[in-house]
Amino acid sequence: MKTYPFPSGAICKPKAVFLLAEATCKLVYGPRQREAIEAIAEVTGPILTPWTWRQHPEITRDAEWIFSSWSMPVVDEELLKAFPKLRAIFYAAGTVKPFVTDALWERGIIVTSAFAANAIPVADFTIAQIILSLKSVWRMALQVKRDKGKTPRQIPSPGVYGATVGLISLGMIGRLVAERLREFPVDVIAYDPFVTAETASALGVRLCSLDEVFELSDVVSCHTPWLKETEGMLRKKHFERMKPYATFVNTSRGAIVDEPGLVEAFSARPDLFALIDVTWPEPPVAGSPLYELPNVILTPHIAGSKNNECWRMAQYMVDEATRLLAGEPLQYAVTPSLLKRMA
Repeated sequence: MKTYPFPSGAICKPKAVFLLAEATCKLVYGPRQREAIEAIAEVTGPILTPWTWRQHPEITRDAEWIFSSWSMPVVDEELLKAFPKLRAIFYAAGTVKPFVTDALWERGIIVTSAFAANAIPVADFTIAQIILSLKSVWRMALQVKRDKGKTPRQIPSPGVYGATVGLISLGMIGRLVAERLREFPVDVIAYDPFVTAETASALGVRLCSLDEVFELSDVVSCHTPWLKETEGMLRKKHFERMKPYATFVNTSRGAIVDEPGLVEAFSARPDLFALIDVTWPEPPVAGSPLYELPNVILTPHIAGSKNNECWRMAQYMVDEATRLLAGEPLQYAVTPSLLKRMA
């Protein structure tokens, strides 16, 4: 475990507060992370929550740093007025879109996020799903349970050796998945119009069109950020192009998929299989065909950080705070331009 000595030349520690739901604070900020934060900052008062921060002006008026995570309140004019000395927000979670505002950027407040830490468990989950899919594990498991132990019908599946895995988008998670797939004897192809052939080659990936990714892959894994331009990007025609017995994995965002189109395609093609961790809306509405389709497995948005994995996000923010205090460049600072490209 790292130690975080306070710089000897500093006059005083920055005043810091935790601003998030109490249950979230206990989940995300483990004992070691809390100890490390208290070593480099003066943590004042109780945990401030989205519902109680207005009741503690004696704390908010002096706070320079905010440590937060899921449940961070919107940083609007009201909050900024209550935090006149605020200089930095350390967000131990993924996207900061729910709470950032123009007013925050205009104040020049530093915002840094643990989006990179949250990418790691998503990549772990994705790799597991890809390997299991290449062996038809979920499909066979459902069949064994349904047929109550009778000799299962063998389902054509490529196995891992020589299979083709298609990645949709090579952002942080997509690249991490591509890097980890280099440990397996598979061919990796990808669609990302913003990635050069040289960058893809360095990752061991061959760039293809979106149609080709669906046509050629034994498993297609989606890692596209949710932007206005990507809503409904994956349509019925893409799923209809999938190879026989291929699998679609989505750990990105449900809104990227044209859900009615997916339902139609998978209803007509029982040989296909889908492992869907994200939907839109989330969870699917009552009566959604996704609950009934036998070739679709739904999981409740569990690919990201869970339980002890959340401590990694807090640790990333501890490290960022230490860099800021030492005058070193931040590794995960979020800017307005970067935010436009993020999920």
